[in-house]
Amino acid sequence: MSEARGRPPPFHPGTLLSRFYRVQALVRLSETRMYYLVDDDRPDQRSRRCWHCGDEDTPRTESVCGACGLTFPDRTQFLLSVRWQREGYQPYVDFYEKGLVHPGILTAEDVFHHEGLLCTVVPYHNEALMLDEGAPFSMERVLHLAQRFAGLTAFLHHHGVALGDITRSCFLLRPDEDRVFLFDPDVAMATDGPIPDDLRSQETRAISRWLMDYVPVNQHPLANFLQQSSGGKHGSPMDYGRAVETLYDELTPSPVPAGLAALTDVGLCRMLNEDNWGWNELDDGAHLYVVADGMGGHEAGEVASSLAVETLCASARRRFDDAPAIAEEALENLLDEAFQEANNTVKGTAEEAGTDMGTTLVTALVRGRLALIANVGDSRAYLLRDGVLYQVSRDHSLVARMVDQGRITPEEARNHPHSNILLRTVGTERNVEIDIFRVDLEPGDRIMLCSDGLWGEVPDEEIEQIMNHYADARICARELLRAAHRGGGRDNITVVTVGVEAG
Repeated sequence: MSEARGRPPPFHPGTLLSRFYRVQALVRLSETRMYYLVDDDRPDQRSRRCWHCGDEDTPRTESVCGACGLTFPDRTQFLLSVRWQREGYQPYVDFYEKGLVHPGILTAEDVFHHEGLLCTVVPYHNEALMLDEGAPFSMERVLHLAQRFAGLTAFLHHHGVALGDITRSCFLLRPDEDRVFLFDPDVAMATDGPIPDDLRSQETRAISRWLMDYVPVNQHPLANFLQQSSGGKHGSPMDYGRAVETLYDELTPSPVPAGLAALTDVGLCRMLNEDNWGWNELDDGAHLYVVADGMGGHEAGEVASSLAVETLCASARRRFDDAPAIAEEALENLLDEAFQEANNTVKGTAEEAGTDMGTTLVTALVRGRLALIANVGDSRAYLLRDGVLYQVSRDHSLVARMVDQGRITPEEARNHPHSNILLRTVGTERNVEIDIFRVDLEPGDRIMLCSDGLWGEVPDEEIEQIMNHYADARICARELLRAAHRGGGRDNITVVTVGVEAG
């Protein structure tokens, strides 16, 4: 029986933890962690541990590391991670007590229990949480990360450590060095001897699943490699690293498409992220972008949204492969067929599982200067043109119908008690009715797809301002997410953006 429990209430600023660490501020929430900035004023600590070289012999009164010469800051600030899934406590403590030092690990300075929670402390030097890093990365960076993680995993296996779930929550980024560090990982096993050979493929599968989200839409061969790896093609980190090495010569780098970004987040109130997103290259000139917001609770909503995204992308890609010379007038029918396949797949899965799972679904099929927007539910598609934001899709919700009928205003709809009632969803009935909108794109246009966790918390006027202010698409996605947090963060938040090249 799992001892997992729900996320505990956050610590207030000023809270003293383990007699040494005083909370400054809550930095971030995720599905499995809370992150805080804390101060360390322990009077009995006689020496410093250098975060750069690991030396522990420099007297606390000294300002420079005696081993490597690093200058210590006048005031030490720490990042503290809090976890509450108790079944993972002991394996992680066993890992910590090994005292492993590796360039890819941000080694914890302290691990302790506080009120039944497990806390990990590392020196903070303005690292960024990977939770805030939107997709995509360049092809070269994805390959570099894959190689780094393969080497790190092989090192851990040699020292008797096998990791559990590998997600964005496990990594910190040092932007000035473009280095990514493993931090407070989920540990499946920490033993005295090396990990057995037959247990060495879990991490490579998980790393590939994680990295797939960061592959640009126009790098289908790399996405295909990671897809195969996530299915267990490579039996060990060494095999995986060799396979990644060959890709440097086999793959051709391509510029990341204009305005491309994607980011998803659990929000501030939910325990589980039931949103999903995806993109796929259908041919050299056509790309598909998707956002889904699942419904049905644990192992239902997230399954529905993931299944809908995967099925829609795979179905559309298959149809393009079967008929490579698709005329423009046939694109709408192709999108409708792929949408129906996704809907019926979710419906069939729900019937087999005996659940009422469902999901919203909004997509943009972009080829050249044509975009076909399709949606079911209340996840939205917007168009930013000449600095003005327009909603393209139409919500299939009770309050949207009430607005159309003139019974309430759009402002009243935002806080209406029945705002969560949807009239149409993917997976509820077979052969769902789909709305498809044609948009003739112009240079400089930007398309934005999002779940209601964004537009429900951030007024369209503020979304417009943020999109106009941030030219970098990944930074823009991050700022939209932060705006949703400021608005309350009551739901999962997902945003995907794509731009149209000028000229």
